Amino acid sequence: MDDNEIIELFFARDEGAIQAVQERYGAYCAAVAQNILDDRGAAEECVNDTWLRCWQSIPPQRPRSLKSFAGRIARNLALSARRESTAQKRGGGQVQLALEELGEVVSGGETPEGALDRAALLAALDGFLALLPERHRCLFLRRYWYLDSVEALAGRFSMSRTQVTTTLHRLRGKLRVHLQQEGFEL
Repeated sequence: MDDNEIIELFFARDEGAIQAVQERYGAYCAAVAQNILDDRGAAEECVNDTWLRCWQSIPPQRPRSLKSFAGRIARNLALSARRESTAQKRGGGQVQLALEELGEVVSGGETPEGALDRAALLAALDGFLALLPERHRCLFLRRYWYLDSVEALAGRFSMSRTQVTTTLHRLRGKLRVHLQQEGFEL
């Protein structure tokens, strides 16, 4: 069953849509959540919540990419679960490290002015990613979207740990320059 057929099941409020999306993207969403949480039980809970959120969101939303839609929900739920679990015990894990690295370039603070610029920032980030060679774009996304550890990236891309950290440092520098050229004050 393809994505459009699954989406039509959601619009028809057919509960088979949940089973279909789970079969098609369950492993993907589980990997996303597991990468962030590093706890199989919590990741499974996020994935189950993902299907509920899909049910609640479709309709009225009609996602262009069901995989991206479900993956984004799973990621956001996992990040929320991680924030909750670490609110009492502030430990330095891979997720926090990756977010701090990216925070050197892009501030996470929301002000009214910042909220207005969010769409422009996202467009600038998309433009930056489009300029990168595929390998660098994948490395950047794996680190800052999927929150892979440096060690996992080194293995995935057949690079040393030092090569990964150096490449990511250079990419963040290029992102800073790109955002400044787009008119963002950093």
